[in-house]
Amino acid sequence: MMALAATGMIKGLVALLGTVGVDPESGLYQVLNFAGDGFFQFLPVMVAITAARKLKMNEFTALAITVAFLHPEINNLMTGDVMYTLFSGTAFESPIYSTFIGIPIIMPPNGYYSAIIPILVSVWLGSVVEKWVKNIIPGVVRSFLTPFFTVMIVFVISLIVIGPITTWASTLVGEFFLAVQGFIPLLFGALLAVAWQLLVIFGLHWGIVPIMFILLAEQGYETIGPAMVSSTFGVLGVVIALLIKSNSKKIRDVALPGAISLVFGVSEPTIYGLMLPMKRSFLYALIGNAVGGAYIGTMSVVGYRTGGLGVFSIFNSINPSGDLDMNFWNIIIGFALCTVVGFALQMAFPVPTQEDDESKGSTTNTKNTDKGLASKEELQESAKEVIVASPIQGQLVRMTEVNDEVFSSEALGKGVAVKPEVGEVRAPSNGVISTLFPTGHAVGMTTDEGVEVLIHIGLDTVELEGKYYEVFVEQEQRVNAGDLLVKFDKGGVESENYDTITPIVITNSGDFQTIDITEDTQIEPGDYLLTAIR
Repeated sequence: MMALAATGMIKGLVALLGTVGVDPESGLYQVLNFAGDGFFQFLPVMVAITAARKLKMNEFTALAITVAFLHPEINNLMTGDVMYTLFSGTAFESPIYSTFIGIPIIMPPNGYYSAIIPILVSVWLGSVVEKWVKNIIPGVVRSFLTPFFTVMIVFVISLIVIGPITTWASTLVGEFFLAVQGFIPLLFGALLAVAWQLLVIFGLHWGIVPIMFILLAEQGYETIGPAMVSSTFGVLGVVIALLIKSNSKKIRDVALPGAISLVFGVSEPTIYGLMLPMKRSFLYALIGNAVGGAYIGTMSVVGYRTGGLGVFSIFNSINPSGDLDMNFWNIIIGFALCTVVGFALQMAFPVPTQEDDESKGSTTNTKNTDKGLASKEELQESAKEVIVASPIQGQLVRMTEVNDEVFSSEALGKGVAVKPEVGEVRAPSNGVISTLFPTGHAVGMTTDEGVEVLIHIGLDTVELEGKYYEVFVEQEQRVNAGDLLVKFDKGGVESENYDTITPIVITNSGDFQTIDITEDTQIEPGDYLLTAIR
């Protein structure tokens, strides 16, 4: 997230350079532009990684699907001679340049760079297809045939289906805003200022941008840019209020660079870092945008040129004659209204800390009781998906590969094993020590969400009768994630010809529909290990 904020600030610096007259063709401008804009051009890649982790999909398979959309030559599918035209004479008119086994290929006019929703849909589809393929392919060839079929199936379906949907939706959005502008300027300004950030997230803004340039070429001015740019100022007002009110380090770390970026018209760091996770704050920003946008629409504020963003877009509304007429002052008033209303709303209401990552539980959503805490029963009932972290550092080994029939057959329950590299075992979650062998070779705990975890340190190590093991907890003791449970002398255990591989078993696997295991091969204490899904 800090990378998002940092690159946003670089984009703001580039905007400032353009405003003070630095040649966009100069090396200084272009190098800094690459540094600031690269992250946003390939934002779908970052989104794909995050979505794949959430959906328990192989991250590299998700990346393979995503980067196919970003191939530098994919837009060539929309160039050359027109083969035929679909829906000619309608808003959905689509010239066809290429087909896939006879199926027409329709893409957004500017491709999939910076597109978020198409990639999210593709990764979701990929997670479904991947699970389906895994279930039907024999284990001996599953490792390479699963990504082979997943990438091929998902990319083709996504390109053929998502392309037309995105393109036609963008066209509808453009037609809608043109119609509203002709009838109710106030509503046009308010809607565009509110919707712009959302349209960018969904990749639907390309239906509006071309209209702005067409109007500018035909009339010498356009009415879209002023309301469009105002959408960053409601967010700016909210962010300034958050900097004043919030004591959360996580919020402030994103808000400060985000505010600087917003001044220059770069909103992505704040939208993805604060507004989407903190939906009420985003609502306050949108209300501010609606007020300022409505004023801009009512006063028919126009732009005579394009290029500047944020505060620098004010100069776009200066009359070509150089006079600072009411058009110039009205856009300043509109931007100020967005900022002040957003700021006032956030100052008037509490910061939505329950949506802040600092107060979110990493494993489950909890319900508050009258005393402000969730009871054990409520916690277990509400935990539909429970994440268990790794208690030990080492190399991941599938349970079926453990050289002990008791574990490899999953007779004790589903799970995974770790070949330890360090002789320390830590609590994988918050909970209570429910089983503790006097020899220290095995420890069981029940997490607050009701997952029963058995950590068996080595195979047949009960025969060592506690030699090389040091226990740091007691039966029924409450522990927190990361607390040290057991230390053991790895070299000593191995010197006695015992295997130190450590199975981690969910002994109440029957209480869960699925136990999903991480795809990582190297793991450390606190890393994601598995998810138990009720």
